[in-house]
Amino acid sequence: MNNFSSRTLWRFGYSARLLKTNRFRTAASNTSFPAVWMLLAQYSGRIPGLFVVVKKNTFFTMPETVEDKANLEVYSPHPEVRGMTLLNREAFKRTVVVPVLKVKKEIVNTLLKSLKHTVLQRPGLKRVVEDPEDEDSRLVILDPHKIPEFSLGQSEQEVLKQLNIRPEVSKYNLELTYENFKSEEILRAVLPEGQEVTSGFSRVGHIAHLNLRDHQLPYRYLIGQVIIDKNPGITCVVNKTSIIDSTYRNFQMEVLAGESNLVTKVKENNIAYELDFSKVYWNPRLSTEHGRIVELLKPGDVLFDVFAGIGPFAIPAAKKKCHVFANDLNPESYKWLLHNCKLNKVDNKIKAFNMDGRDFLLGPVREELSKELQLLKEEQKTSFHIVMNLPALATEFLDVFRYLLAGEPCSTASLPTVHCYGFSKHDDPAKDIQERAEASLGTSLDGRCSTYLVRNVAPNKEMLCISFQIPADVLYKRPCPDEAKPASKRLRTSKDFPEEKLPS
Repeated sequence: MNNFSSRTLWRFGYSARLLKTNRFRTAASNTSFPAVWMLLAQYSGRIPGLFVVVKKNTFFTMPETVEDKANLEVYSPHPEVRGMTLLNREAFKRTVVVPVLKVKKEIVNTLLKSLKHTVLQRPGLKRVVEDPEDEDSRLVILDPHKIPEFSLGQSEQEVLKQLNIRPEVSKYNLELTYENFKSEEILRAVLPEGQEVTSGFSRVGHIAHLNLRDHQLPYRYLIGQVIIDKNPGITCVVNKTSIIDSTYRNFQMEVLAGESNLVTKVKENNIAYELDFSKVYWNPRLSTEHGRIVELLKPGDVLFDVFAGIGPFAIPAAKKKCHVFANDLNPESYKWLLHNCKLNKVDNKIKAFNMDGRDFLLGPVREELSKELQLLKEEQKTSFHIVMNLPALATEFLDVFRYLLAGEPCSTASLPTVHCYGFSKHDDPAKDIQERAEASLGTSLDGRCSTYLVRNVAPNKEMLCISFQIPADVLYKRPCPDEAKPASKRLRTSKDFPEEKLPS
C-alpha cells in the first residue's frame, strides 16, 4: 500500500466518514469511476460506520465483494452460523452496506413521516444516526430492499425535492448483531438449507409450546432459546414428545429452554384460568370456538359439558347465568376445574363431576333431563345443550342417547342440542362426521344437523363440530301399549305382585 493510501486509511480509522466522490476517466475505459471508492472498496466491509456518497446521475461498477453479494439478503445472519446447535449470539455479528440520506436535523421527523415505508425498520436498530462530519445533520438509514442499487425512485425524489433535501444516497457500513435479527431469520440461517423452519408456537401463559419435526430436533435447544430471546414474557419453551393421550388428553413434553415451571395463568375471552400445562389439556387455538358455543346460550339455559377440561365452556356459561353440569375424567382437570370455578366466583353455579363421560351421560345428565323436561312448561324457553369436546372419540359416545329417557317428550323444541367434536381426514369432512354421528345414533340427521369447521389441525386433518337436536325417536323409549295401561285394565303379571304369587 502506498503512503497516500496508508495516510488516508489511518485518517479514517474506524469512524464514519462521508466521502464526496470525484469522477475520473481511465485510458483503457470510457467508464466513470469514483476514485476514492477504488481505494477503499476492499476495506468497506471491514470498517463499521464507513459510508460513501453516490451522487445523483453518477454510475459506476463496484468491485464485487462477499458483502456485496450478501446485500441481496441483507437481513440474513452471518453464513457461518449454519449448522449451529448451541446458541452463540456473538457469531451472528456482521456488517452490511445500507443506503442513507444526509438530512438537517430539524427536518428529520418530517422526512421519517414522509418516507415511512422506505426507512429501515429493524428490531433494535436506530433509523437515524449522527453525522460524524456535521453536528447539524443526521443520517437517515433507508431499507436497502426499497432502494435497489442505491437509486431513489421517483416518489422518493419528489419528497426530497419538497423538503429541499439533496437527493444523494450514501453507502453506510452498518453492524448487525443477534438482537437485530428476527427469530425466523435466525432459524432459517441455522437450519440446513431447504429444510422447513418453524418459528410458530402456541402460547400458554409464560409457556411456548412447540411441535417440532424430526429434522428440527437436533436444533431444539437453540430453537427454544431463540424463542425466549425474541418473545417478551416467554420464560419456558416445551416440545411435545408424544401424541395426546386420549384418556386424559395430556401428552409428554420436554423443556427445551428456560424455567421448568409449567403451572401458568392464561386469559381467554376476558376470563382468567390457572392450570398445570403438563397435566391438563389446554389449547389457545380453541378460544374462538369456546366463545362461539357460549354465544349460543341464554341466561337460564342448561349446559352439560361432558369433557369439560378446566372449564373453558363451563365457566363462561356460568357467568352468563346458565345452569352448568361439568365433568372430566382426568383428576387433575377436575382439580383445576374446581380451582377455576372459585377463581371466577362461579363455584355455586357449576356442579362438577370426575367421571367417565359415558357414566356422566347415563347418570347425572339422564337424571337431570328426566326431571327438568317433565317440569318444563310449554311457554318456558329453556334450552338444553350438551357439549362433547373430545374430538378423537366423542362420536363414539353418541350411542348413549339411544333411549336415554323414558316416556313422551313434552315438546320437540325442548329436545337437547348436542355439539359434538371430531377429527376428519376425509375428502368431505362434513359428510364424514355426519355419517359417523348417524352410525352411533342409529338414525339419519339429513336436514337436522349443521357442521362447523373449527380449525385445520394438520395437513389433510380437520377439526369439526356437528350440532343437532337429538331426535325424539332416538332419545325417548316409548312404553309399549300394554305398559301404558293401568294394571287393572291389562293382564297382570308377576311384575305387578313382586312379593306375592299370582292368584290361581
